[in-house]
Amino acid sequence: MTPQDRELIARLCAERAGLKVDPEKAYLLENRLAPVARREGFSSVHDLVVAIRDRDDDRLAWAAVEAMSPAETAFFRDPETFDQIVSEILPDLAMRRQGDTLRLWAASCGTGQEVYSLAMALEEQAPAGVTIEVFASDLCERRLEKAQVGVYSQFEVQRGLSARRLVRHFEGLDEGFALSPRVRQMVRWRRVNLMEDLSRLGQFDVVLCRNLMGYLLEDARARVLGNLERTLKPGGWLVLGAGETAPCLSPIADRPGFHGRPATARAA
Repeated sequence: MTPQDRELIARLCAERAGLKVDPEKAYLLENRLAPVARREGFSSVHDLVVAIRDRDDDRLAWAAVEAMSPAETAFFRDPETFDQIVSEILPDLAMRRQGDTLRLWAASCGTGQEVYSLAMALEEQAPAGVTIEVFASDLCERRLEKAQVGVYSQFEVQRGLSARRLVRHFEGLDEGFALSPRVRQMVRWRRVNLMEDLSRLGQFDVVLCRNLMGYLLEDARARVLGNLERTLKPGGWLVLGAGETAPCLSPIADRPGFHGRPATARAA
C-alpha cells in the first residue's frame, strides 16, 4: 500500500463509521485488508484501494471499512458483568416494568461471543416469569454471518468458556464446536452503523457496547454515545467497558462500566 492508499482508507473509516485508523500502521492495514482483496479477486491490497478510488464502488468501500472495524472479542469477557446483568439488573427491571417484555441489545457484537455469553447466562438463570428479547448488531456483515452460524474453533471456545458451559451449550464438530439451537434462537440479528439514527430500533432496557469507544474518533465517540443513550428506556442501563464513560448518564460506583438512565427521564 502507498501512503496515499492508507490515507484513503483512514478517511473512509472516519467518515463512514467514526473509526480511528492510523495510516502509519501499514502492517495493520495490510493484514486487515488482504482477505478483502483476495475475496474480491484483486492481486494486492493496492489494487483493491485503486478500485475503491477509481470506481467509486460503495460496496467495496464498505467492505474495507468493515474489515478495519474492531474485531477483538471473547466469551464471558469480564464475567462479573453478565452475573450482574442477569442476577441483579434484570430482576430489578422486571419488578419495575410490571410484566413488560425486557429488551436487551448487544450493539457491537462482532462474531457473537458477547451476545451468546449473555444468552447462555439467561438460559441458565433468567428471572422466572419474565419475557426477554435479545438483539445483536454489528457494523460488519461477515462477522454477523459467522455469529448467526454459531460455530467456533477450539481456540475461540477456550477464550472464556468453562468446561461446564462448553458441555452444556455446545456440540463438538470436526471443524470446531456448534452452539446449541436453543441459545442461537434466543438472539435476533441486524447490521447497524452506530453513527446513524437508531430510532428505528426502538428502545431497550439494557444496551451493551463494551470496549468500542477507544476505537472511535472523539467526535464520533460523542455521537455514538448520544445515539446509544437515546435508545435507553427510562431506568435503563448502558453497559460499556470498565474504563469507558457516558457523560450524560450516571455511573455506578461498584459496577465498572455500568451507567443508568434516570427512571424519570422522558423517552426519546
